[in-house]
Amino acid sequence: MSAMLYEASHYLAANVPQPTSNAPGPLTTKVNLVLGILAWAGTAAGVCGVLVTGAMMAISVKRGESSEHMSRLGMVLGGCVLVATAGPIVQFVFN
Repeated sequence: MSAMLYEASHYLAANVPQPTSNAPGPLTTKVNLVLGILAWAGTAAGVCGVLVTGAMMAISVKRGESSEHMSRLGMVLGGCVLVATAGPIVQFVFN
């Protein structure tokens, strides 16, 4: 069965077009600059989010209050992972 799927996948994917990049050089330079700034801002926002969440956790422990800071920290760290892996994920999908 797997040999038949292997042959079918090679037959179906044999004529998939591979487009070339025709973007002008100055445009790619500007797009890379904007993406670099956005990546830096996302990283800075993630660090700020972790610091704010940690400060809120410390304040609530000192007051004796309990709140759901771990879920907030999980969402912040999930966002950090998403920002950090956005470039490699897009490169994997489109290359």
